[in-house]
Amino acid sequence: MSLKIIGAGLGRTGTASLKVALEMLGTGQGYHMSEVLQDPAKGKAWIAAADGNADWDKIFDGYGSSLDYPGCTFWKELAEHYPDAKIILTVRDPVRWFDSVNETIMSQMLVNGTKGSPFGELMQRIVFDTVENRMQDKDYMLAYFEKRNADIIASAPAERFLLYRVRDGWGPLCEFLGLPVPDDEFPHINSREETRLLIEKMTSGKGGMSEEAMVAAGKSVHGERSS
Repeated sequence: MSLKIIGAGLGRTGTASLKVALEMLGTGQGYHMSEVLQDPAKGKAWIAAADGNADWDKIFDGYGSSLDYPGCTFWKELAEHYPDAKIILTVRDPVRWFDSVNETIMSQMLVNGTKGSPFGELMQRIVFDTVENRMQDKDYMLAYFEKRNADIIASAPAERFLLYRVRDGWGPLCEFLGLPVPDDEFPHINSREETRLLIEKMTSGKGGMSEEAMVAAGKSVHGERSS
């Protein structure tokens, strides 16, 4: 299966909900950071990607879409490698985005709790380096978020691109993909509080974060990964 949908939106912009929504629409299994958490060995391929040695077809073998980190860091490379794939940029209010990441995926709690672990290296290379390790600098982060979104909007091919807010539900998503609107309600999962508690639990073990804690965290987001 070739990747059909590339999620360019950063984590905490509704990417977990969009993964579920796309799977409900029949676009295939979605690749989200929860996949790496459930299978920590996948992280090695992303470190290689950060070094410029990505094997995209191997990474995304069996997946129909890429959402969230790690893939969003490489959205441009993915768009070039999969020229027929559609690109979805999930966005939200910048201040609310910062407040969310500051308590969750870019929190000091996560930085400290993953330091020295393979997952910590992945987060450093794929996430923290992209914001120059200034995760707690609100003014910088807001400017980064807005500039990154503007750059994607300006550079993504218009015929392949959707600017999307998950609060808008099925309508614009299904129209963009040319698919019928499901009878089921649009999924909304992985709230800020749920994610904060998940990270707290994942990083609270003695001696730092274990692979067992990673796997449990990944399963709690999207359920057990299908084989």
